[in-house]
Amino acid sequence: MDKKILGKVLDTFSATKGSSGLPRPKVEKLVLKEGYGIENDKFAGDELHKTVMIIGKKSYDMAKEEGIELQRGSYGENILFDFDPHTLQVGDRLQIVDALIEITEKCTLCNHLSVFGAKLPKLIKNHRGLYCKIIKGGEIVKNLTIFLI
Repeated sequence: MDKKILGKVLDTFSATKGSSGLPRPKVEKLVLKEGYGIENDKFAGDELHKTVMIIGKKSYDMAKEEGIELQRGSYGENILFDFDPHTLQVGDRLQIVDALIEITEKCTLCNHLSVFGAKLPKLIKNHRGLYCKIIKGGEIVKNLTIFLI
């Protein structure tokens, strides 16, 4: 099976049961569980086809270029990459050590992001994030390499 290195994990985030709103809290690691979701995440067990949200640093750079400073986790992502995953397609699979996730759909435009800046939702409409389902579980931490398989 051919693998292509895409980049690295910059940060991980999880909406734990006691948290609310954005930015999503930063965590040391994510434990992905097939057929369940992210361990201790308040969204685990719901909508398994979009249990993991990924985004690239480019989405933050786009906002910054327009004068909108955002804390990481503000888009509601679980995994922040150092590359732009929006160049990938629905059905593409990403391997991060033992974990395997598959892109299932693009995130829809969220008007609640306008709390960070009125222009933000339209500015990042094509870079809002991508939902993924867990094909194979594993632990995700900062600086791991992401492969397209």
